[in-house]
Amino acid sequence: MTEQQLLSIVREGLYLVLLVSAPPVLVSLLVGLVVNLFQATTQLQDHTLSFVPKLVAVLATLAISGPWIGAQLVRFARAVFDGIPLVR
Repeated sequence: MTEQQLLSIVREGLYLVLLVSAPPVLVSLLVGLVVNLFQATTQLQDHTLSFVPKLVAVLATLAISGPWIGAQLVRFARAVFDGIPLVR
């Protein structure tokens, strides 16, 4: 395995981390924005009001996108494990 191949695996791994973490992060960002707008308009300053909806939304997003995330991680792991015999 050359340095170029190793760098390619690392690059693909970092891209995969960004790809699989994007759905929960974006949903949390969107729900946080909506809840903060609601808090600003109603002048409610309760910290649990922003935490609980984000937690529920992220858990729902992970439940929905879980099979896709798992498939992506298994695909990457197989590619890495298939490359192990090529290491010298």
